[in-house]
Amino acid sequence: MTVLVTGGAGYIGSHTVHALVDAGERVVVLDNLSNGFAQALPKWMLPIVGDVGDEALVASLIEDHEVEAIIHFAGSTSVPESMKDPLGYYRNNTANSRVLIEAAIKGGVRHFIFSSTAAIYGNALRMPAAEDDPTVPLSPYGWSKLMTEIMLRDASAAHDLRHVSLRYFNVAGADPQLRTGLRTPGATHLIKVAAEAALGRRERIDVYGSDYPTPDGTCIRDFIHVSDLARAHLAALAYLREGSASATLNCGYGRGYSVREVLDAVGHTFPVNFAPRRPGDVVVSVAAASRIRERLRWAPELDSLDAIVRDVLAWERRLMAESDASFREAISA
Repeated sequence: MTVLVTGGAGYIGSHTVHALVDAGERVVVLDNLSNGFAQALPKWMLPIVGDVGDEALVASLIEDHEVEAIIHFAGSTSVPESMKDPLGYYRNNTANSRVLIEAAIKGGVRHFIFSSTAAIYGNALRMPAAEDDPTVPLSPYGWSKLMTEIMLRDASAAHDLRHVSLRYFNVAGADPQLRTGLRTPGATHLIKVAAEAALGRRERIDVYGSDYPTPDGTCIRDFIHVSDLARAHLAALAYLREGSASATLNCGYGRGYSVREVLDAVGHTFPVNFAPRRPGDVVVSVAAASRIRERLRWAPELDSLDAIVRDVLAWERRLMAESDASFREAISA
């Protein structure tokens, strides 16, 4: 039996693919490569290039590879971008997910793991935010993910499809073996941006908002190492294979760091520009993280800001080395 990973050539997807392969799973990756990179996958693996909204393609993959589980990462992930292009987000994240869920049901897929987000909580009434708390997203991105959670809930009630929705808090880090990491040019992830600035790849860093009601005036986030998150997906798959009920689970460590604390951890000496707040940004986002540990028997291994920063810096140095090697090769040609 096979695990179909949509968006598997992307940042979180590729880490999960490596973890699945390390565990001996058969894996097929579907990715349109709009934000993914084929080189992020194990060296012998090639992705199927296509969209999750292509029902005929998805149906053929499910049948041809005897897919018994789907891990669904494919989608758009930027809060600011979603404010500018809400319909694009509802198409890519919600409408395409509906197509994928329907194809899974028709193809007899039993297990479905969905990449959701803490953005669905909005400015939660209490922190840390728990899975049963009200969901009031502040952005089309958050709403598009919440809509997919609702579709999965209702589809699972009507059909033989059990699922786990994993609500990610702020994902950061890179594979400690440097097999993959965040490659996206112009990425907006705070720790990646700060690492690029620390290594001289950016002239400065922009911080949006310094007057929030927090101890130092900047937003607070619960950062989770991407490799721990990848292992959470494997734990969710094992949980579903045991016959357990569908579940919605937070993915975080249960403690937050401010933007200023992150910059200090990176050891910045670069200029910082404090800009106005951005629409859709949440003030504080911290996970109530006990349920995932209890349900999935998952325990993080890299749960420190220092470990995350260390691996991001190592990955950025590798990208710099690759860029320098490519430049020298182009000159010699």
